[in-house]
Amino acid sequence: MATLTTQFARLSILQLGMPGDSPVCAGVLLEDPANDRLYLRLRRDWDAVAPSEAAVLSELEHDLWTKARDLGAAQLLDRLHYTLSNTLTISSPREVMVEDFERAVLRLYREYVHTTVRPFVTHLPRYSLAVAAGKFLENHEIDEEGWEEAPSGLTPTPAMFVARIAGRSMEPRIPDGSLCVFRAGVTGSREGRLVLVEYDGGGANDRHTLKVYRSQKRENPNETWVHKTIRLEPLNAEFEAWELDPEENRFRIVAEFVQVLY
Repeated sequence: MATLTTQFARLSILQLGMPGDSPVCAGVLLEDPANDRLYLRLRRDWDAVAPSEAAVLSELEHDLWTKARDLGAAQLLDRLHYTLSNTLTISSPREVMVEDFERAVLRLYREYVHTTVRPFVTHLPRYSLAVAAGKFLENHEIDEEGWEEAPSGLTPTPAMFVARIAGRSMEPRIPDGSLCVFRAGVTGSREGRLVLVEYDGGGANDRHTLKVYRSQKRENPNETWVHKTIRLEPLNAEFEAWELDPEENRFRIVAEFVQVLY
């Protein structure tokens, strides 16, 4: 079993204070001192919190990322402490320990920044469904738990939703405990795709698993094609694949994996 290594980091909070309004958290900046690298995530609902400055603020995340790439994290953060205006301020850094910087900055963003929920525009629904990265995992009745902000590079659609992964069979790509985006309605060939499979166990206790889909087909005498084998494969070599019975109609492909949120 792989051991996760914690790393030293510095967390700074960016605050926005518009005249006459209470300050709001504008984003998080996470410094990787060992590699002089900056990970950051800023809010996107500037038109809701600062309408008059929305056009300028919407470019801020890219601007900071570019400067961090050119100057290095330490020099940029030092510069920000001395050059930011009264409107934008940055907190003194505090030490934190993280296992993965990219996941950590998204987790910290969710903890500190509370943005305007815009369903299927900036946010996706999160369901109580726990998806097994192993054999099928039994779930109680599935409910909507809230909304998760989509990453800036993803365009939300009504077919997308968020659910949590339980288990290690899809590591390292999909860590145990991570929140992931799925897209319902798998179209086209499923071969080689990461799919969410539901086993209809009856009533409210359906079971779900996430695996790589593999299949072989054979042609019937009437020139139609049917599945010969359906195999669900893990990404983690410590776990075994298994086959589904193609004649068993209690299995259903309900969604495909899109990406890890954090």
